[in-house]
Amino acid sequence: MSSNVLYTSLLRPPILHILRAAGFHATKPAVLDTLVDLAARYIALLASKAASHAQENHNDLELTITDVRMALQDVGALWPQKSAMEEHITGQEDMRGIEAFVKWMRGEENREIRRIAGLVERDASMTAIDGHPEKEDFLTALKKKHNKTGESSRFQGTVLGTSAEDKLVRIEGGPADTLQDWSAKLRKQSQAKDASLSRQPSSALASTMSSPLSDI
Repeated sequence: MSSNVLYTSLLRPPILHILRAAGFHATKPAVLDTLVDLAARYIALLASKAASHAQENHNDLELTITDVRMALQDVGALWPQKSAMEEHITGQEDMRGIEAFVKWMRGEENREIRRIAGLVERDASMTAIDGHPEKEDFLTALKKKHNKTGESSRFQGTVLGTSAEDKLVRIEGGPADTLQDWSAKLRKQSQAKDASLSRQPSSALASTMSSPLSDI
């Protein structure tokens, strides 16, 4: 499975949950694929804008909240909002777009989406699904449902789990015991070969320069 197919498959469940939270009970596969494609393009655009601002602001790719805010402003998520030039001219920071965005995220219209994402405490009117505890997102619940043993090592080293630790790979019957030793040996051989090649022209030049003197 290619990375594009994998990430598209992982993006389908959140889009389905968003549709369910919005009140939709069914959708056609073509409509779902279109919404998934639009969401993927929007996330990719937001990520590229944030990376660009990070490179311009502090010359690295470690994102800060300022980089994300500027990216959200570029894609039109913060509105109404003055541009950076307008804020510089007036000398006042425009917070209307940020305040409206936060209000929208924390509003009642997104309460069901936040509950599915595990960001809302269940009250008495909400029924726990499959006995899972509060503040547990759907992906974690799904992983626990399909992992009967309760071991987190099943998803280790995959996009759904933690990164796998680097292990020492031993080579049986080879000139080196590990890949690191083998790589170091190849580097030494390459350096020795380069050194021998660099000495050959100088010795040839010396022989040609000494030949006329020998004839005198």
